[in-house]
Amino acid sequence: MIVPFDTYEFVKDLESAGFSKEQAEVQARAISKALRQAEEARINNLATKNDLADTKVEIIKWVAGMLIVQAGILIGGFFSIVRFLIK
Repeated sequence: MIVPFDTYEFVKDLESAGFSKEQAEVQARAISKALRQAEEARINNLATKNDLADTKVEIIKWVAGMLIVQAGILIGGFFSIVRFLIK
């Protein structure tokens, strides 16, 4: 999300508050640069479609593994109960 920043209006506001034109322009450039860098950092941290697809595959693998483990536990418990009842 790009934040609109009117550097001209900002410079005029600073000048009316007592800053020199040079000071106001330096402030406007610095803030504009900081906003641009923040936006670039935010964009660079977005997940791509490939990232989401990879994550989906990992989740499916994890769920499948957990199902196998749960099935093993249930089968083991079943045979333990059957062995206990047979004795």
